[in-house]
Amino acid sequence: MIHLYKELQPADSFDIRLPHALSTQERQLVTLFYQPLIGAEPISLYLTLWAEAEQMPKQQMTHYYLMNVLGLPIGKVFEARIALEAIGLLRTWKKEDDGERSFLYELIRPLDADSFMKDPLLSMFLFSKIGEQAYRKLRQRFIPSTRDAEFKDVSRAFIDVFKPVSTRIPDDLQVDTSRKDTQQKIYPFYFDQFDFELLQAGLSEQLVPASLLTFEVRETIAKLAFLYRLTALDMQKVVILALDDDLGISLERLRKAAADFYKLTVSKEPPKLARVTETSSVEEPGQKTKDQELQQYLETTPPVQVLRDINNGKEPLQTSVQLAESLIVQHGMPVGVVNALLEYVMLTTDMKLPKKYVETIADHWVRKNIQTAKEAMELARKEHDKYTTWKNKPQSSAKKNSYTKNRREEKVPDWFYKRNEKSEEVLKDTPNTGATDFEKERQKILEKLGNIQNKVGE
Repeated sequence: MIHLYKELQPADSFDIRLPHALSTQERQLVTLFYQPLIGAEPISLYLTLWAEAEQMPKQQMTHYYLMNVLGLPIGKVFEARIALEAIGLLRTWKKEDDGERSFLYELIRPLDADSFMKDPLLSMFLFSKIGEQAYRKLRQRFIPSTRDAEFKDVSRAFIDVFKPVSTRIPDDLQVDTSRKDTQQKIYPFYFDQFDFELLQAGLSEQLVPASLLTFEVRETIAKLAFLYRLTALDMQKVVILALDDDLGISLERLRKAAADFYKLTVSKEPPKLARVTETSSVEEPGQKTKDQELQQYLETTPPVQVLRDINNGKEPLQTSVQLAESLIVQHGMPVGVVNALLEYVMLTTDMKLPKKYVETIADHWVRKNIQTAKEAMELARKEHDKYTTWKNKPQSSAKKNSYTKNRREEKVPDWFYKRNEKSEEVLKDTPNTGATDFEKERQKILEKLGNIQNKVGE
């Protein structure tokens, strides 16, 4: 995702607000109704925030904690968050103070089964995901059968039991009813984008008076138009079809009229909803180069996995993991930049990770405001000779010039293509004659990469 560092970083802290205690029934609704719509990762994030909110520590936590608990890179955590926001399970508040960014996550309770099934978008979305048979089972399980024919509602109304008194609530304790957000929405849906003026222009005021288009009716009309991809002119016909004998409009008749109109004019197959995929606007068309593949890997992979892959699948030392975590959490470096730093240092120090050397380069990159793996790799190539002198180790002039001479070429290290292999073979016959030649180490892989691609193409 482009410029993710502007939206969310592992070092960003967060608090959690849980306005209502959630029940076991609501957990089942989240799992069975919402998980098919947005996937397992957003639901895992929701349940994790839920569990943390019940025993929330006093100190703030960082998103690096969520990355470790969920086993996801920061980009996936962000995508899971916005999925929860879109479906109405989470509201996010952001605060920036002196360059530091913090978030407040407010968990929203899921809709009850009846409200979920009555919503035209959510019900159709779920139906398209799980199919008719599973959908019927959910209705039978969570929605009790109506017994209107056997029982009559004899409940008393509020005014039948209570009468007004002269007590007045102080002004500072009264709710501001002028606020637009006082009416809670079940999930964010901008129904005002629908052209209601065009809709009403084609409807007779005598047949469909404006008073019939209440807030709930207008919202349902907009949702149905979005779901079935119908225009305002199409919805004029749907509204007329939905009128009952008393020239009234019910939400149920609107849904049925829209579905019938869609089947007659568009398709007999029910519509489906798909998530909008956010793509990077800076990504060049065509097949990615080897350097671009490495950059994407560094941007989207947790540092502990990068350390593991560089080391041929072996678990890294805890000191190395703690060093990477401190760069992210304490110094606020983006994950992609930290991964590029780890990769560069290990390939130029014979698979070592000297803490002072790492922190020296990290300090340079922070002052340079490096935010992406691509920027980090380009700066490392540009400043390679300078970084070599910082190591305070002798190095032949041939090795010094090797990196700079070929720095414009795209060279991908061996470990990157061996990271998915299950074998734990260690590279043999590697001469230990000082610092590893970073550029030659990458150059070795080009031939192997070509062989791999040729085998895949066969």
